Amino acid sequence: MRPEELRRLPSVERLAQALDADPTAQAYTPVERRAAARAAIAQRRAELLQSPAVSCPSERILERLCAAARQRLFETRSLRPVINATGVILHTNLGRAPLPPPALQAVVEIAGGYANLEYDLTTGRRGRRDAHGEALWRELLGCEAAVVVNNCAAAVWLVLDALGRGGAALISRGELVEIGGGFRIPDIMAQSGVALREVGTTNRTRLADYEAALTPDARLIVRIHQSNFRMTGFTARPTVAELAELAKRHGLILFDDIGSGLLVDLTADGLRDEPLPARSLADGADVVTFSADKLLGGPQAGVIAGRRDVIEHIRRRPLMRMLRVDKLTYAALEAVLRLCRAGDWAAIPTLAMLRASPLTLKRRAQRLARRLRRRVPPERCRIELAPGASVIGGGCAPNVELPTTLIALTPPTGSSDDLAARLRGASPPVVARAAAGRALLDLRTVFPAQEAALANAIAESVAFLEPFSP
Repeated sequence: MRPEELRRLPSVERLAQALDADPTAQAYTPVERRAAARAAIAQRRAELLQSPAVSCPSERILERLCAAARQRLFETRSLRPVINATGVILHTNLGRAPLPPPALQAVVEIAGGYANLEYDLTTGRRGRRDAHGEALWRELLGCEAAVVVNNCAAAVWLVLDALGRGGAALISRGELVEIGGGFRIPDIMAQSGVALREVGTTNRTRLADYEAALTPDARLIVRIHQSNFRMTGFTARPTVAELAELAKRHGLILFDDIGSGLLVDLTADGLRDEPLPARSLADGADVVTFSADKLLGGPQAGVIAGRRDVIEHIRRRPLMRMLRVDKLTYAALEAVLRLCRAGDWAAIPTLAMLRASPLTLKRRAQRLARRLRRRVPPERCRIELAPGASVIGGGCAPNVELPTTLIALTPPTGSSDDLAARLRGASPPVVARAAAGRALLDLRTVFPAQEAALANAIAESVAFLEPFSP
């Protein structure tokens, strides 16, 4: 260890001042920034005392210590922003749909003060929170009424509890699905007090199968969208219109759980099997449920829409209070719905990512690769472009792959998993794919405004890798 290396370390005050000027550190208090500066310097001093000093230019010492201090700040937060470079648009583990700017602005406006959440500004009396956004739902879906709960699983449970408890529900064997997190339709039906009556077979269910299973205790016909898998070949299932006619003839309610909440027809973009709630309602479904944080592109919520008498019955259930959403969800959701009403689909990040052209993605990848090659020595990491495919995720359109261009990072030693781990430890964390000895980054799910931070994170992650062997 050379004493000059210790003398070159900045003071805590100087590093804290550098953090004060760093925009990414402004979410933390001055006390937190000073503590992070002190810890980063102490860690570097311990490293120098324990091992031979690694040569570092003087002008880079403050920069590297700033990065170390920023990392310490970020690690004090449990829920942290990350860069999603996986190419999975609706990545459930990363929070699914990112909100559009108008929704963010609406959340800030409502969160920073008071709002008429349950207050009628006309009468000056208590109002209904579930009235917020309902006029937009009626306009967009053509429904008579709608309510919002905290997620789609809750919506399914509430519908079954309100409309079927103590009775039976008819459902095709091919629709007894399991989605993420172990959520199984048979289990949720049992929990809601509804007797499950299976009809048809796994691959083929006919209208006559439903009619043959009718008994006096039947209250619902349940139709579940096979969102995260597809059956092909020798298959058959009745249409919504056919089931609606059967339900009406026998005095039953047709409940259609359609999953993704897609409000615009994306057949031209390759999404041929994703149902539209407005179409299901127009075809005769009495009540539909879907997620707001999937292809709708909104916050986490479950939507229940349909006939007025059905929705009013659901609204009066005690469970409704347990499953209701807060003012921030209503604010964000209403902002997204206004974009949908205006047909401004490009302003919704989920749909903009889905519709990004392969040529645009290739050009972005080429620009970022050139930027990285100027900063990363080739002996530290190989940077190449490779064709690939993005996916939608979130249990939507499992057979749809969207062509893209990947940035492939090949580390000189170790595995791609090691490099992926380094990227997750960067500031901000970068989540990438790891395959065939390379870390793969897909810019489809990286916002253009994040590209500079992504380049910095990559450069930091490979800075101390051992070079390729000569």
